This record gives sequence, structure tokens and C-alpha cells, in this order.
Amino acid sequence: MAQNTVEKTPVTMLGLGAMGTALARTWLAAGHPLTVWNRTPARAAALAAEGARVADSAAEAVAASTLVVVCLVDDTSVGEVLDGTDLAGRDLVNLTTSTPAQARARAEWAHERGARHLDGGIMAVPSMIGVPQAGAYVFYSGSRELFERHQETLSVPAGTTYAGADAGFAALYDVALLSAMYGMFAGAAHAFALIRKEDIDPAAFAPLLADWLVAMAPAVHQTAARLRSGDYTTGVVSHLAMQVAGTPTFLSTSEQQGVSPELLVPYFELMRRRLAEGGGEEDLTGVIDLLVH
Repeated sequence: MAQNTVEKTPVTMLGLGAMGTALARTWLAAGHPLTVWNRTPARAAALAAEGARVADSAAEAVAASTLVVVCLVDDTSVGEVLDGTDLAGRDLVNLTTSTPAQARARAEWAHERGARHLDGGIMAVPSMIGVPQAGAYVFYSGSRELFERHQETLSVPAGTTYAGADAGFAALYDVALLSAMYGMFAGAAHAFALIRKEDIDPAAFAPLLADWLVAMAPAVHQTAARLRSGDYTTGVVSHLAMQVAGTPTFLSTSEQQGVSPELLVPYFELMRRRLAEGGGEEDLTGVIDLLVH
């Protein structure tokens, strides 16, 4: 009787930190033959018990599978680990956090060694990996053909989003989105600091803050449209001159509440600079141009 089974793509996983281990475990659970390697061999023990093959060296691990996934601490580690390995004919997927420039250089480095290359930016924490409802996904950039060839396998741990043929775009999208996240966290931190000494329950304030941030989020679409058109003034409701005029109230409130304004001051300074350059009738989009050298 013929067996109605589909052979799963073998995967090599280099790097078994928290994220690498989470990725490896999902491929194992999905039935993919998995070879793993880590600088600290003890980290591979649990995966070996679950069915992974543990390689004695990075070179041995690379030789075991065409699809080689790398998730290390930084770009320097990638070069050190793969130095001396035979990458010819390998499909190298680098999920190590890096800058766009590092990703582009690493792609060229891989191509010079006969490997095909994809760079990835993971938009998740390890606990979200392998949990579809968690919403984890990974940006991939580089060869579209290579992305499509392995998309089914790469989609096992997390969703996949192709960011473009430029190898640096996955890293760029990753850092851009995380930068926006930290900006949001900074604003939330200042808001909580303002109420910190008052008889206000932070847990009661939090839903108001969350709803306000959600309500403001769609403004990014208007900003994108203005950047695309170059028109920063049509349809503006709260123009820059009015907003700059209101900033002393924020600074005075911070002083009165005993809160440092250091998270707000840099942005307010940019607003004032744009106003001084004649952008009073604009919204806040022009501040972006001040940041670009």
C-alpha cells in the first residue's frame, strides 16, 4: 500500500538562544527533519530529546541541509560561525538582528561563497513563535524566488511577509516599526509619570491611555499620504503654529507634577525648528524632513 505522506523540508538551525530554540521546536513539532548546532552544546540537549540531530560543528550542520537558518546574537557572530563552512548551494536564511547595511553586506558575502540568501526581521518574542493566534510574523527580503521556494517551511514558526528584493529591507522594516514602538512607550511613560503622585489608579487610567493611542494610530496613513504627495498643508486641522503655541502648557504641567520633560523636549524642539523655517500652516509631517540628513 502506498504511503500518503509528504516529505517535509529538512532544516538546519544555527543558534539556540531563546528565539532559535523556539524556532527549532516548531519545525520539529511540524515534522521537519532538523539539525541543530550551538556554541554551547548543552543548549541542544532538550531538542535532541525531541528528535533533533545535534551536529558537532557549524560546518557539519550546514552540510546537513540545503535550508540553513541562522539566529545568532549579532552580525559579527554570523561571520565567525560560518567562517570556513562550505556554503556553496545552500539557502541561507539569516534571522539575526542586524542593520540594513549589515544585511546587504551579509547577502553579498553569502553570494560570494555560492549561497542563496534571505534576510529576516522577526516581529515577535520567543513565546509567540509557533502560536498562530499570537500574531507573530517575520519580514523577509532578498530573492523572491528563494522566499517563495521556502515560504511554506518558513511559515511554520510565524507568518511571513516579503519586504522586497533589497536584502536590507527586512532589517529596515524591523527597526522602523520597533522605533515607533519605543516612541509610543516613551509617550506612555511620560503620561504615567504625570499621574504617578496623584490619587489616580494607574489601572483605571490605562484603558483611557490605550484607547487614546488606538484613536491616534490612523494618523500614520495621513502622514504617509502627505509624504507621498509633498503637500503638508491641505486639510490641516491642527497646524504647527497652534501646536507649538501649546507646548509650554505641557512643559509647565511636567514641572508642576515633578516630572522630567526629557522624553518630550526633543520632539518639541523639532516642532519649533520647523515653525521657524516657515512651516506654521503644516501639520507635523515636516518634522520628518528635519530628521533626514
